[in-house]
Amino acid sequence: MLHELLLSLLGYTGDLVVDDTEHRLSDQCTFKLAPDISFIEPSERDIIEKIITLGFYYRELDRFATKSRNLSWIRSGNESSKKSQSVYRRAIANGLVEVLSVYRSAVLHVEQKLLADPLPILATVTQSLNKFFVLLPPLYELILEIERDGISGGKLLNLLHKRCHCGVPELQTCIQRLLWHGHQVMYNQLASWMVYGILHDQYGEFFICEQEGNSERDSSNMSERLARMSVNDGSLSDWHLGFHISLDMLPEYIPMHIAESILFAGKAIRVLRNPSSAFRSVDARHKKLMGDELLPQSEADKIESMLINLKESSEFHKRSFEGAVDSIRAIAASHLWQLVVVRADLNGHLKAIKDYFLLAKGDFFQTFLEESRQLMRLPPRQSTAEADLMVPFRLAVTKTISDDDKYFSRVMLRMPAIGTNIKSSKVDVSKSKYADGDSGLSSESSLEMSRDGWDGIALEYSVDWPLQLFFTQEVLSRYCRIFQYLLRLKRTQMELEKSWESVMQQDHSNFSKRHIERVNGSTSQQRRQCFRPMWRIREHMAFLIRNLQFYIQVDVIESQWNVLQTHIEESRDFAELVEFHQEYLSALISQSFLDIGSVSRILDGIMKLCLQFCWKIENQETNASTNELERISEEFNKKSNSLYTILRSSRLAGSQRAPFLRRFLLRLNFNSYFEQTAQGVMNVIRPTPTIPPLKR
Repeated sequence: MLHELLLSLLGYTGDLVVDDTEHRLSDQCTFKLAPDISFIEPSERDIIEKIITLGFYYRELDRFATKSRNLSWIRSGNESSKKSQSVYRRAIANGLVEVLSVYRSAVLHVEQKLLADPLPILATVTQSLNKFFVLLPPLYELILEIERDGISGGKLLNLLHKRCHCGVPELQTCIQRLLWHGHQVMYNQLASWMVYGILHDQYGEFFICEQEGNSERDSSNMSERLARMSVNDGSLSDWHLGFHISLDMLPEYIPMHIAESILFAGKAIRVLRNPSSAFRSVDARHKKLMGDELLPQSEADKIESMLINLKESSEFHKRSFEGAVDSIRAIAASHLWQLVVVRADLNGHLKAIKDYFLLAKGDFFQTFLEESRQLMRLPPRQSTAEADLMVPFRLAVTKTISDDDKYFSRVMLRMPAIGTNIKSSKVDVSKSKYADGDSGLSSESSLEMSRDGWDGIALEYSVDWPLQLFFTQEVLSRYCRIFQYLLRLKRTQMELEKSWESVMQQDHSNFSKRHIERVNGSTSQQRRQCFRPMWRIREHMAFLIRNLQFYIQVDVIESQWNVLQTHIEESRDFAELVEFHQEYLSALISQSFLDIGSVSRILDGIMKLCLQFCWKIENQETNASTNELERISEEFNKKSNSLYTILRSSRLAGSQRAPFLRRFLLRLNFNSYFEQTAQGVMNVIRPTPTIPPLKR
């Protein structure tokens, strides 16, 4: 009887111990004493039935371990079996095998004691196996939950980590051993990812995973953007949309910022180990270090040794793990910084983008606007607008850009969405308050507003590997947005200056003509008197535009550029550099008021009014209308006062988002003119000087 009892403790039933529900996993123990056994006392029956539950738990745990460790599906090539596999479950099964081997040894030891004892008693079995009553039942509950919920990967690590927190030292030690086995798999995957840049995850259990089709729309949009960058290497695609963090598989005891550091480090290693063919050939031509030297083998060995130290530790220490990850991330970020900043000449490209997108080369854009001024007097033609612009663009290049400028060849002029811009401009005109029912005025306004199609002028900048990691399409789009705003501002300033220059030349010509012909100068004097209110408005417009341009170019762009340069000199971390550059761009946009809808709409309206005013007064000899000029003047006063009122509000002037805004306001209001005229701007329209009818 005792031998059959010992066999039942190893999961084998017989005549004494029977299994009520064979071949079925049940929450309850199915091992029972045979009901026809009558020679056992009730007290002994209770003890035996308690002991044989260990045999049931052993059998189920052994079944789980055998199933999880079964690799026969590899030979059979059964795809359905492959989907249900889990490397983490296999690792946990290895830990269970260790526990069960200890249990089997204990049962063998009991058998030896019973054989050596001339009077074997049941208490010997109970006393020797008592400690397993606190181990096997919780382990059985664990595998039940794993199989019922299909838990694997990071979820399994999370479950084991929670089960470690118990008040039974023996059970805690056992669960920690299982968790150690699970962590061995995780460390192997981390080593593959952070040393070689290879994601080794056959069954989708790692918390770093490849981008799937669940965000098809975002991926397709990003793919289109990347395609426009004219890059054919895989590392760029991997960097932007290849990998992401799976929150479902991320254990709760690994913080999100650590997971992000792991993701960044792996992607950086992939980039360093897989340079593009074009970069490889250029680097070889310059006889620099190549290939794996972007990441020296000594550094890779250092990363691997850190992970080996973590792997060999008997327990998971959160602080040690986070420290190792931060160190590995710092190594990867430093070498990526070396690649992008030093080898790829990041600062030279930043300077080129500042020159062309932020109009630092003012002479070039001044020449370009002057050469294209007559062209921009007409609406852009949908089919040839870009080609038309290339003529003055090339003239400006010839006059101002030297052959030593190696970055200018990357700059391309673009004129996107011509038809849409013109159409929308004309629709706006039909609803605008400038159309007062006069058909001539309406058609003229349509012509002038359609000229705003030229506001779509854009620049593109061609960047090579690995600079696409830094200059993403989103970054270049933000630069383009700032460029379009600054070009409109410069064009408006130039038109105001040219209008004054043109009319003054005409006035001097008329004066000289009358002087030669000895005509009475009273008519010329009256004419000048008539024009004074108009020139006063023009001066107000030029004053506002000049100060706005000075504020953006000097107070905003130059100051933020100096801050960025300081960060570039001090930083040796690529990720930090990207963050500093994003802050730089955000500061340019916010301090230029491009992210404040009300202010940007007012500025947009002011620039349109200035251009309309310039075109009207330059045509004063033929078709200028006093009513139109008065309306433009009145509207400009309203908008400029509204602008001053918004900018001087405590929400803007007192905030840190625009630290130099007070200087701008001081320049505008140096003689308290704006402050006096802005009182009650929302309710009262300030009287404007009447512009007398223009005489021919």
